[in-house]
Amino acid sequence: MHDPRFYEKKLQYPVRVSKCDPKLAKLLIEQYGGADGELSAALRYLNQRYTIPDKVIGLLTDIGTEEFAHLEMIATMVYKLTKDATIEQLQKAGLAEHYVNHDRALWYHDAAGNPWTATYIQAKGDPIADLYEDIAAEEKARATYQWIIDNTDDPDIVDSLKFLREREIVHSLRFREAVEILKDHREQKKIF
Repeated sequence: MHDPRFYEKKLQYPVRVSKCDPKLAKLLIEQYGGADGELSAALRYLNQRYTIPDKVIGLLTDIGTEEFAHLEMIATMVYKLTKDATIEQLQKAGLAEHYVNHDRALWYHDAAGNPWTATYIQAKGDPIADLYEDIAAEEKARATYQWIIDNTDDPDIVDSLKFLREREIVHSLRFREAVEILKDHREQKKIF
């Protein structure tokens, strides 16, 4: 039986960090609050699901929910990479402004410090157009994860980032399948 006095949270995939690295944390913030990051993806898909045909609504729900799990992994990485950092290390990594505004709390902005905005996401209402938007978003996220991997030699972080990169590929493939399903449906029904 679960004891309510204890809370044990398990991430979708383990996040381990070998060393304090605020510079890498700053790069990872891109996937936290950037245009192609996990928050944008989760909100995009969970919003689009209301105007998508029933044939693929579950896909958007499932992937949107999974993106929140990825957001949690990124937050954990950023926290672990900065929790032991000195003020000087944060300053040297370009995180002085973040620290002044938020201390070590996470905030939805990109690696350059630009705050997250709803203009990052799209919901056109046309299922095919929205799914192509989703494919592009997943491919941009995949590329960003690769570029972050290219900027670290921490094998533990690389392991988690490779997991996230691979999930972006799977999501892109699933959205491509959904496009084909909806194109076939459109042809059969001569709709949308």
